[in-house]
Amino acid sequence: MLQWEVTDDGLRVIDHADVELELRTTDWQPSGGSASIPRPTDETLSGAVTALELPEAYVHADAIDGELTVEMASETGPVELPDGRYLLDIGTGIKTYLQFEGAATLTKSADFERLSIGFPERTPVVLGFRSRHEYPAGTVTVPETPAGVAAGLSHLHSSVKTTGPDRSFPTLRGHPPLLETGAELDVADGIAETTADTGIGLRAPPDLGALYVLAPLAFYLQAAVTVDAGLDGRAVLEAPAAGVERWLPAAPELQDATADLLRRVFYLDCLVRNVGPYGTDLAEADVLSEASLDEEWAYDASPDDRLAAYLAVPDDVVASQLPDWHLSTYVQPDVDRAGCLPYLLQKMSLVYLPETTELDGAELIRHSLDDFFRGGAGPGDHAPDPRPRGTLERAEDTVASVEVIKPELRAGRLHGWLADGVPIDVFKTTQAAFESRFDYLERGGDGIQVAVVLNDESMQSEHSEVARIYRERAGDLPIEVTVHEYLPRSRLAEVFEAENDFVHYIGHCEESGLRCQDGTLAVTDIAESNTQTFFLNACGSYHEGMSLIEKGSVVGGVTFTKVLDKQAATVGTTFARLLVHGFSFARAMQLARRRIMTGKDYAVIGDGTHALTQSSNLIPIDLEVEETEEGFRLAAEVYSAASNGGYYQVNIGSGNERSHLYGNRSSYELDRDQLVEYLERSSDPVVFDGEFYWSTALAAELKA
Repeated sequence: MLQWEVTDDGLRVIDHADVELELRTTDWQPSGGSASIPRPTDETLSGAVTALELPEAYVHADAIDGELTVEMASETGPVELPDGRYLLDIGTGIKTYLQFEGAATLTKSADFERLSIGFPERTPVVLGFRSRHEYPAGTVTVPETPAGVAAGLSHLHSSVKTTGPDRSFPTLRGHPPLLETGAELDVADGIAETTADTGIGLRAPPDLGALYVLAPLAFYLQAAVTVDAGLDGRAVLEAPAAGVERWLPAAPELQDATADLLRRVFYLDCLVRNVGPYGTDLAEADVLSEASLDEEWAYDASPDDRLAAYLAVPDDVVASQLPDWHLSTYVQPDVDRAGCLPYLLQKMSLVYLPETTELDGAELIRHSLDDFFRGGAGPGDHAPDPRPRGTLERAEDTVASVEVIKPELRAGRLHGWLADGVPIDVFKTTQAAFESRFDYLERGGDGIQVAVVLNDESMQSEHSEVARIYRERAGDLPIEVTVHEYLPRSRLAEVFEAENDFVHYIGHCEESGLRCQDGTLAVTDIAESNTQTFFLNACGSYHEGMSLIEKGSVVGGVTFTKVLDKQAATVGTTFARLLVHGFSFARAMQLARRRIMTGKDYAVIGDGTHALTQSSNLIPIDLEVEETEEGFRLAAEVYSAASNGGYYQVNIGSGNERSHLYGNRSSYELDRDQLVEYLERSSDPVVFDGEFYWSTALAAELKA
């Protein structure tokens, strides 16, 4: 549900996840009666206003009775809309629509972070709002058998709000119902009624591993899933009315075949949806002409006929064009992990079965060095401090050991691990982490509560810098920072038990727990963790971090072993800045640990797709700059760990109106002044000449 209220400046809209949207209005006057907008909304408001201002990622204006379409992304305007009836689609943290009749002027601020909509006079408007639908609508209980799990999978797509290509938008998929095991099939009220009959079915072998792998494909195609013991381990995708019968190979090849098929259908939906009401000037749309696919027909076709058309597209047309997939999760095929599937499907994760190989210490070092030299180190990061953290004060201190394993990774930019063992290169997650997230969505509260704890005086520089980073970001976001120093066990326990959104612990960890002034605190001894997220920047903190997850936290950063003081500070400060600029925990750690030579010592546990804050661009952007003979080449890339299917535009000025799908890289040729201008108004990580910078720092260096 959405809540809204009138403020001194205009309106405030808040959804169940505590995402807040502030609209500044001029001469706002509410009107009574019902109002509607021809788009899916959770709440509509009607009134009259002279001007509106709100935070914005993009705006798409459609004339309801005409052909005029305006899209503003990389220009500030003003754009004049002549008299007419319009519907504006505005990309904010809460999806916003504005419907009105008359003339209007659209203008963006110089930093592209505010959109102003002005009218010649007070004009009647209808505002529509839609949240990201992060709550499940109910529960499906299934027997602990392959047939029972298959029946449950057939209902999880009830959260998808359309059977058309627009289902590729993350805002139209919603959170699937929860999945529990019990004596018999029980579908909660309302779920069966919203389960679509698409005419598409998936027959699978009676094997949990095969069903888990097929789950994302079944969810996205909104297919009915059944088991068939006579398939000899293979699976069949079928749509009889459309003449579809696609056989998929048995395990282990089933995994790659299923992922390839899902990626194909999803990608073609992203292209075809462009002719609908949410269309944009999409760079990838040219592929449709190569595929000889009539997008107008496909957009309106039935799900089974559209699937048949997609399967007829030649492989060589699509395969090389597919964007990088955002997320893969490796799931142990036990029946007690079936309850994790809805959380993975909400994020559109691919599902693979876990495979590992042994990893010796020398190989772990080689992996760290590979990432370090490939990702680039910032200035001053090449000379590690030889003192291992955890041995500064007492040489006899011991660090809890962790036996790590090397996972066999498949498609995906980020990887999650729902299986036994402690893997490198992926985030180790649990169902408890997914479930805990809802507790914090419901908690709400005023802003983001951050606690920085310094329990070792030798790490004062990291402590001061991360506190400064959080407080600096508080100028843009409602962040409240509390700093603690040299806490005893009881006070540190209170910090974790308090309602904090993020705790950044800087200190030492021993086998017996986190070091305090009067001994060590074992997290297993605290009553519960009410800390949503954390970073235990201390030697060998993995076990204490896992205890925080088990006690109620959602996600955190930890270390596997002893780490060097200077390198710990480098990771800590970089990680902090990435988090407060909207990067997910897994992506923030992926970037931060590439700044040091022993980055594999750091890991994320819990739900690594979770983000502490929201970027000013909704989804943060990765940048790479290369110097050329003519000037500079700026490469940009966006992908979301939790919401695949969106698109982005790079605001480098006029003449750049094309959009790009998440996961696809775009590049731009700029001269020095153009590049500096772009970097100065952004606050993003950027790799230049093999080294890691923040955009504003690189702009200053290029100017100098």
